[in-house]
Amino acid sequence: MKNLLRALVLLISFTAVGQSEAEKAASTITKSDIEGQIYFLASDELKGRQTGSDEIKIASAYLANTLRKHNVKPAGEDGSFYQNVPMEKVMPPSNISLQINEIKGDKFLAISVENIAFKGEAIYLDYGSSDDFKSHNVKGKLVITKAGTPETKNPMAKLRAGRAKRQLADSLGASGLIELIEIEDGMYDRYAHYFNEPKTGLKSNVEATKKFVHLYMVDKGLENAAKLAASKALKADFNIEGVATKQISCRNVVGYMEGSDPKLKDEFIIYSAHYDHVGIGKPNAENDSIYNGARDNAVGSVTVLSVAENFNKYPTKRSALFLFFTGEEKGLLGSKYYSENPLLPLDKMVYCFNSDNAGYNDTSKITIFGLNRTTVGHHIVAAAEEFDLTAIDDPAPEQGLFDRSDNVNFAKKGIPSPTYSLGFNAFDDEINKYYHQVTDNPDNMDYDYLVKFFKSYVLSSRLIANDPKTPFWTEGDKYYDAGVALYKEKAEETTVLD
Repeated sequence: MKNLLRALVLLISFTAVGQSEAEKAASTITKSDIEGQIYFLASDELKGRQTGSDEIKIASAYLANTLRKHNVKPAGEDGSFYQNVPMEKVMPPSNISLQINEIKGDKFLAISVENIAFKGEAIYLDYGSSDDFKSHNVKGKLVITKAGTPETKNPMAKLRAGRAKRQLADSLGASGLIELIEIEDGMYDRYAHYFNEPKTGLKSNVEATKKFVHLYMVDKGLENAAKLAASKALKADFNIEGVATKQISCRNVVGYMEGSDPKLKDEFIIYSAHYDHVGIGKPNAENDSIYNGARDNAVGSVTVLSVAENFNKYPTKRSALFLFFTGEEKGLLGSKYYSENPLLPLDKMVYCFNSDNAGYNDTSKITIFGLNRTTVGHHIVAAAEEFDLTAIDDPAPEQGLFDRSDNVNFAKKGIPSPTYSLGFNAFDDEINKYYHQVTDNPDNMDYDYLVKFFKSYVLSSRLIANDPKTPFWTEGDKYYDAGVALYKEKAEETTVLD
């Protein structure tokens, strides 16, 4: 019996040693595990994992306990898996009323608000270009413009164009800015769920300064814009009431696993994902009001958990830091706070492999924002091919997606930081069908595809973590110099990789 047991042990040991990296990566991924974890994190009971809610605390405890199950050590505060992220929530207006001459507004998007009671002169500036502002005196007046520019077509582009107008209006002493926007009812409801909900931000130690008031008002057919343009004088009665601020407590989940190589274990790879979503909103036709966030970002969270499970069974040479961020949907807040208050030195973090998703429209691909911006992109390509997938770089650069997820806060510090995402060819109707919608549920995803997606992420992680060469930015990348500054002498060695 002893000889038989010894033989079995030797056989198991030989099999483990003989396994390829791909076999190791695949061995810990099962469809049932993926489904079970995603169904929990995206369940109705967690009510959309809104930042600061009781339900997101349940999600954070689930992530921490799963890390513990995989023998990940706590790296948070006071020996825990948690990093407290102090935030404050600005409650939205209880009432907005606006009348300009005979025109009354009834649908608004609240971009930047304070309680205000304004009665006085308004001025209409067409699209509000810099020339429009320079040729008129706007001091003390309520500025009215059409949203966007003559060239912008879609609502998101129009909203982005408002930033420059707000800065101009504020710098020139205007009392506020109202932009008139054409927008369909369905799209308005979607944006209203974001802009007209409580606004959450990191708590500031600096005394709060008064915000410049900036709203969008729905104007179908821009009929009101035409009336205002034809008016010689404009008088406005504008009131915002009920804006208030309260403190909330939120937390990142943080754990680490030591590498197996005596030298390389001093270098860490970050495996990160945000675990918050957007909570509860207006019910749809089916009376569903919960934004479950299965794709965004239960998938990403479970992807990172899958690496912890795999590394527990098959350790890698480099050490691993597992980070789950709160407040991504509120403006990348959890990752911003961690990057400014790291629990382990940032110059020991040689790579950040972030996982974030909006959706997918091509199950033959994985999409990596920044695939070719670091020196280890070939590992990600090879890992995808191993599981019959094709790795592609950002197919929608106009969306600026590299800079819209948590990876960017580490990139700014100099850490090579791509984002690994579900496969898509464009930000089209198939993506928008689920992105920040109540339809983003766990019961309408392709789990056979997700198995391959997860396996390729784990294999990519293994190849990068075991590569004797330290990852770095490709020369000429906009974050290259930040990397040189972060790693100093060590960076000088990593820049000459091949």
